Amino acid sequence: MNKLGILEGILFVVGDEGINLKNLCEIMNIDMEEAKDLLLKLKESYESDERGIRISYLGDAFKLTTKEIHKEYYQKLVENPEANTLSPSSLEVLAIIAYNQPITRVEIDTMRGVNSAHIIRRLVAKGLIKEAGKSKMPGRPNLYRTTREFLDCFGLASLNELPELEESVSPEDSESELFTSIYKEDENEMGI
Repeated sequence: MNKLGILEGILFVVGDEGINLKNLCEIMNIDMEEAKDLLLKLKESYESDERGIRISYLGDAFKLTTKEIHKEYYQKLVENPEANTLSPSSLEVLAIIAYNQPITRVEIDTMRGVNSAHIIRRLVAKGLIKEAGKSKMPGRPNLYRTTREFLDCFGLASLNELPELEESVSPEDSESELFTSIYKEDENEMGI
């Protein structure tokens, strides 16, 4: 089993949240020294000029970040009008944040049923959402909320102007309606 590959995958999956050494050891079922050795080896492999990412230690967590030397290209990506269109997935994440803020990435992932780390990074880079502190949940994940740019982009003066959400009917509710008629039979008509 390639532990470097597993480590790289874990760092990718945790995204902006990063992972601390203790959690990494628990997940990979390794001791601190082995974890440090693996992180160092992977970090060294990213130091090549042919690589665009690196391992950073920020806020007591290890995470994948881009190299500062390539910043001008990432800036063009963010500023490119064609890259500024929002995908349906981005709009979904943005709506979840707008209606439930402040909210953690894990809560967003739970609502969507898929990992949203990449989309959240892009929305932060576009200035539509921002970190708004830390949750009191275990691990103290980041909380996200919309920004003034979000309001400007969608032509809103405040979040109060967001359209009301329609209440959806759950499958359980619709099944129960099959058994409950809106018509009440008259007891006299039934011969009672």
